[in-house]
Amino acid sequence: MSDTDGNEAYGRKSFKRSKSHFTDRITAGAREGWPLEAGRYRLVVSRACPWASRAVISRRLLGLEDALSLAIADPLQDDRSWRFTLDADGRDPVLGIRFLSEAYDARETDYPGGVSVPAIVDVPSGRLVTNDFQQITLDLATEWTALHREGAPDLYPARLRDEIDEIMEEVYEDVNNGVYRAGFATEQEEYAAACERLFRRLELLSARLARRRYLVGETITEADIRLFTTLVRFDAVYHGHFKCNRWKLTEDEVLWAYVRDLYQTPGFGDTVDFDHIKRHYYQVHTGINPTRIVPLGPDLSGWLTPHGREELGGRPFGDGTPPGPVPEGERVPAAGRP
Repeated sequence: MSDTDGNEAYGRKSFKRSKSHFTDRITAGAREGWPLEAGRYRLVVSRACPWASRAVISRRLLGLEDALSLAIADPLQDDRSWRFTLDADGRDPVLGIRFLSEAYDARETDYPGGVSVPAIVDVPSGRLVTNDFQQITLDLATEWTALHREGAPDLYPARLRDEIDEIMEEVYEDVNNGVYRAGFATEQEEYAAACERLFRRLELLSARLARRRYLVGETITEADIRLFTTLVRFDAVYHGHFKCNRWKLTEDEVLWAYVRDLYQTPGFGDTVDFDHIKRHYYQVHTGINPTRIVPLGPDLSGWLTPHGREELGGRPFGDGTPPGPVPEGERVPAAGRP
């Protein structure tokens, strides 16, 4: 998620997802120039951002907490970019910077694009390595295997990649991006087209998930992570704030059970901060919500209710195991949990 053109621009121009400008990769054997090295890099995220949340979930599931440190930005970024005002003295304790834009500037002076998360920063140099949100999680799953925890799941199994890629492309175009196309639409026809496309895809996904626990295969994969990060925000922000209100997620029996199943799986719900999510969308997108009032609802207690999806079979982690407890400094505050 980017801060391009300032917060008042949100909702005043049509949505277009910009391509990641910095697409370097950290790979085994340093094939792409950046070597895989425990402790060298820092993952900068916002818990409000669905694109960044993918990386947070992947990191948890794979047990990379000790290998890849985590910086959590304030959900209320200003026009200067994502900021570290949640930390003492308003500086990231590892990188020593106040704004993520400083790592971008260290990489490329006067970079004209937006400052987005997730971002991986090289700690020794303070330079941005990559903001390629599409590739980061795939590399965590496939290139960082030497640093995975024992029992880490295979989130991108080779034999299923064609099917996973197909599902992820559909989800990306119609759901992940679809909510933004609807929410940032500037004309009725543009909004209606995005909304129709979004809900048609959700109906197709609901039909698919009615007969299987996970999107592809018998275990959690990257495809589930990418769908989850949009669904978990749906009723809290997309239904009202982005006008994606043909129906609430809680009104679709299958999708509501599916997302609760994932939320209650270690590595998913324990990374979600509903307080950050709501405050970011309602207080940053002032072109859509100029009053910056954050709604009190929805009621979050339903996230912890039984989902019954075990009856469909499947094993969340395959032959692996669940991740361990959330590290002390990374626990979601009570205000952000059901």
